[in-house]
Amino acid sequence: MQGKKKYQDKRIPSFRLSERVPRDNFYRCLKEVLDLQWLYKATEKYYGTEGHKSIDPVVFFKLILIGYLENLLSDRRIITTVSMRLDLLYFLGYDLDEPLPWHSTISRTRQLLGEEVFKELFKRVLRQCAHKGMVKGKRQAIDSVHVKANASMDSLKEKQILEDAEAYASQLREDTEDIEEKKQTVSSYKHQEVQWHHDWKDKAYKGQPGSRDKRSKFVSNHTHYSTTDPDARVAVKPGKPRQLNYLGQLSVDTASHVITAIQADYASKKDSQCLPSLLENTLSNLKAQGLKVKEVVADAAYSSSEALKALKENKVTGYIPNFGQYKPSREGFTYYPGGDYYKCSRGVKLPFKRMKDSHDGAYQMKVYRSSSLDCRHCPLRGSCIGKSDFKKIEDTVDKYLYDEMHQRLQTPKARKMKKLRQATVEPVIGTLINFLGMRRVNTRGIKLANKCMLVAATCYNLKRLLKYTSEGVENAEKTLAKLFSVLWLLAVQHDRKYNIVPPVSR
Repeated sequence: MQGKKKYQDKRIPSFRLSERVPRDNFYRCLKEVLDLQWLYKATEKYYGTEGHKSIDPVVFFKLILIGYLENLLSDRRIITTVSMRLDLLYFLGYDLDEPLPWHSTISRTRQLLGEEVFKELFKRVLRQCAHKGMVKGKRQAIDSVHVKANASMDSLKEKQILEDAEAYASQLREDTEDIEEKKQTVSSYKHQEVQWHHDWKDKAYKGQPGSRDKRSKFVSNHTHYSTTDPDARVAVKPGKPRQLNYLGQLSVDTASHVITAIQADYASKKDSQCLPSLLENTLSNLKAQGLKVKEVVADAAYSSSEALKALKENKVTGYIPNFGQYKPSREGFTYYPGGDYYKCSRGVKLPFKRMKDSHDGAYQMKVYRSSSLDCRHCPLRGSCIGKSDFKKIEDTVDKYLYDEMHQRLQTPKARKMKKLRQATVEPVIGTLINFLGMRRVNTRGIKLANKCMLVAATCYNLKRLLKYTSEGVENAEKTLAKLFSVLWLLAVQHDRKYNIVPPVSR
């Protein structure tokens, strides 16, 4: 006989939410592990003594944790999802008939609370992971990821263009011997800006077909800014369109893939510029747990004089491939550190002449130059210096740091470190982007973006912590089961050996 279910909407007189949530439910386990009572004292200074009562700070943080754990990028969707899930209501401590906070309250509270509260939450979860033995601290893998900002390319507005060519020239850091090159650069740059103005006015503002695609190719952080989120920066990756992003920097412990530090930065900055601050945060977070960092693994984007100096000052061994322009040796030339000069294969000496700034002003370079008299009749002149009158070699003043790194990267351990970095930090980034709501930030401003990244990393560490704890319980149960089976077999063998007959039960 065919059955047919008929639904009748009726009130349930006796219902307990705790009885309807399974014991092995994720949020039930999380509620037992996560203690947020410290938030009341930490957030007390942000509230007054009069007026309406605010949302409970514990409830607020649980709501935003749910948002990242469920990969929800909207505060409105968080409230909607919670209202339909028994386990989420139990995690929050709300009954079925109890009204949930308004979604706009989440946004206002996120702006109200200081960044130090979010950092403290991250550190407390990291401390729990360290107490479980998940964090060793010895070796850290570092990488970055672009996180989409809460602003579109249509919000870009043109900056005021400098009209005076001398203003451009004052921003270029060139030495006095390259005056002609400087004038050509300024003239060319000004010509490009003028040409771009015509293209922008003629195409982008007239709304012709394809004007948006053409405009996106010309916009940059030097010429435009976002009116929606001024802290967002235009960034592009190969094969992807230009968009407004933030730069997420994170450090991951290689032992159990726990995130030890994370921070938001401007997408226009290079990874090497962010490494000193990220390293400082990592060392501080692990020092609070009694752990010391000895090794750092990163890709070639983190190679710079500033980054290598930061590693050396903190006595941390780095495994970072040198940037592409680095040359361990000059073909046909030998460097003599005692006299600080180069000598070519024909014996011509290139002494140190002066110091100069790099083209971007990021570091200083040493210039070595031969005499025009020595190179005048050289048979290798055509292939060595071409039409120039002398040979010039430029090296960064911190070349010794790159040389040390180059020697370290030739070891078998360095090749293992490269594979370890790829297997450690890259899967963590993939999880954050695809499953923990860090594909884009739903806030505006770099401070709020940093809060979002801290909560996303906290959620990742919480999932690792719960998985590690459940695996530990399962392993303990298996070990006890094996122990009892071994004891039972020994007891049976003992009874057989001495012909002990078990008593007959009545």
